[in-house]
Amino acid sequence: MNPNHVIEKILASRKIIPAKEKGEAYAPSNIALAKYWGKRDTQLNLPVTSSLSISLHDKGSFTTVSASSVNQDILFLNSRKVPADKNFAQRLSCYLDLFRPTKDFYFTIETTNTIPVAAGLASSASGFAALILALNDFFAWQLDDQSLSQLARLGSGSAARSLWQGFVEWHAGKAIDGSDCFAEKLPYTWPTLRIGLLIVSDLEKKISSREAMKICQQTSPFYDVWPTHVAQTIETLHKAIQQQDINLLGQTAEQNALAMHATMLTSNPPFCYWQTETLTTMQKIWSLRERKVPVYFTEDAGPNLKLLFNEEILNLVREEFPLIDIVEPF
Repeated sequence: MNPNHVIEKILASRKIIPAKEKGEAYAPSNIALAKYWGKRDTQLNLPVTSSLSISLHDKGSFTTVSASSVNQDILFLNSRKVPADKNFAQRLSCYLDLFRPTKDFYFTIETTNTIPVAAGLASSASGFAALILALNDFFAWQLDDQSLSQLARLGSGSAARSLWQGFVEWHAGKAIDGSDCFAEKLPYTWPTLRIGLLIVSDLEKKISSREAMKICQQTSPFYDVWPTHVAQTIETLHKAIQQQDINLLGQTAEQNALAMHATMLTSNPPFCYWQTETLTTMQKIWSLRERKVPVYFTEDAGPNLKLLFNEEILNLVREEFPLIDIVEPF
C-alpha cells in the first residue's frame, strides 16, 4: 500500500483537471494536547496512537495554487522563492506528484505563514492542510472532510488535524490502507480558554519531527508505554474539555508533553529540543502554580512553549511573560 493507492481510491470518481485559474485556502496551525509521536506506517503517515489538538485560530497558512508557467514547480514562502534543491521544496514536489493532471504539469504554490517555520509550532501541519484545501478548490473536487483529512495526512501527519478550528481528534485507526485514519472536529467550545505562545527560538530545528519520532520509537525504553499513556491522556482530555476544567486539562496536557520529551532524553543517541530559556520558563510556570496560579504548558518537537490558562488570569500572565503572544481559539 502506498500514497498512490490512497489517491486512486479517494479521487476515483473525480477528474484531476484545473477547474479555475487558482485555488485558495487557509488552515490554522494546531497544538496537540495529546501528542502524535510515532508511526505504524511511514509511507502513509499512519500514527501509532490517536491524538487530540486545539487550533491556533489566526496562526496558520494561507495558500494559493495555480499552474506553473515553466517546467518545474515554483514555491513562494512568505513572498520569497524557495530554491528547488531545498528539502522543503523537494518534499512539496513529491507530494504534488500525487495530484498532477499529467506528468509535465507543474504547480505554482504561494504560501504565507503567520507562524515561524520548522520551530515546533506545526507550520508543516497548517501548510499541508492549506495546500490540500487549495487543491480541492483548484480542481473543484468537493471532497468531504474525512477524505481531505486523509489526503492532508499524506503530506504531514499533523496536517490531518489542521482543517478545522477548535478541538480536533485524529483517530489512529487500524486499517492497512489508512481508510479509518482521519481527524474530526469535536463538538466542544471553551470561550474563556487562552493559549499563550512563548517563542524561545524561531530557527529551523536541527532534527526534524519525523526523524526525532523515528529515533525515539526505535531506541527509547520508555516508548513501549507511550501508547497506553496516550490513550489515557485522550480519555482524560475529553472529560476536562467537557467540564471546562483548566486544571485537569493543563495537568494532563503538560504530563503528556513531558512524557514525549522523556522518550527523547532516553533515546540512543539522546537529544533534547529544550534551550536554557525553555527550562527556565518551565520552572517559572511551576513556581506560579505553587502560588495557586492555574497556568500550564505544552511543548511539541521544538524549544517553544504554549501556555494554557483561562481568561481570568490573562493580565497576570501578561505581566509575568511580557513577550507572550495570546491566542483566543474560540
